[in-house]
Amino acid sequence: MKTPTYIKVRAGVRYWDDATVNGKEDEAGSLIPHRVAEDWCPTIRLTDGKVMDWPQGVTADVHYKVCDAGEYWLLDEDKLTIAKWAGFYVPDDFLCHGDTGYGDYIIFKIDADGRIQSWRMPEVVWACECDNDDEQSAWKKTDGAVA
Repeated sequence: MKTPTYIKVRAGVRYWDDATVNGKEDEAGSLIPHRVAEDWCPTIRLTDGKVMDWPQGVTADVHYKVCDAGEYWLLDEDKLTIAKWAGFYVPDDFLCHGDTGYGDYIIFKIDADGRIQSWRMPEVVWACECDNDDEQSAWKKTDGAVA
């Protein structure tokens, strides 16, 4: 099993104005980097909370309500998918820093260098290799497809 290096996010954001970018409310979601159609799709390095390809000098305060409209993958150092989040809720240990998201929110602040403030390396909990559908707060191994 390869070591998880990144988390890739595809979150269906309900209210784009729940973020500020460079101190300005992002009313239409037009200011936030990594928006793809109606989803927010950043990739974050797990060791230090660096949002990959974040524009230098841009800051953001994100408080996105996602509810059950997100998918999350762990990637290896080559950005190949090694696991998918098994649950419907936001993986709080990975995507809530500085507040509690209760599985419904992505909450953190990104500094001008693209790093998430108060980042702490999350523990990866693996789902069992069984047919247990109750494993909603764990990562299920995947086939290694390109993310």
